[in-house]
Amino acid sequence: MNKPDIHQAAIRDVAFGVGVKVVEPCNLYGCKIGDDCFVGPFTEIQKGVVIGARTRVQSHAFICELVTIGEDCFVGHGVMFINDTFSTGGPARGRKELWRETVIGNRVSIGSNATILPVKITDDVVIGAGAVVTKDIATPGTYAGNPARRL
Repeated sequence: MNKPDIHQAAIRDVAFGVGVKVVEPCNLYGCKIGDDCFVGPFTEIQKGVVIGARTRVQSHAFICELVTIGEDCFVGHGVMFINDTFSTGGPARGRKELWRETVIGNRVSIGSNATILPVKITDDVVIGAGAVVTKDIATPGTYAGNPARRL
């Protein structure tokens, strides 16, 4: 019988600001988390991610490589960030040159179970629960739906 290659959730190689609260279990590695942030349980934040000061990341969120989140943001429960757009018709299969970045401005609130594709979102935006953001958002306001549209 073969033994599986087991990887356990861990917190490793993370640059934490002061006053950060993390609720385990979670998987944080190679990322930077600013002052006074909160990271809820069952969250994964991958290498290279930068999270600005006073941002809250609720439980079950997935923040993949190439994501930057500004200050004073809120990432709701179960929010998924995507960096692979399947530009070749399927998954990149480790070809990181096919991945794209996401940049979230300051004071952005993202509702539970939203999906954020590789986009740029300006400051002072609210993304409704369950929304799917497929295009850049350059105008402050509230966006909801699939695909997300300004209300």
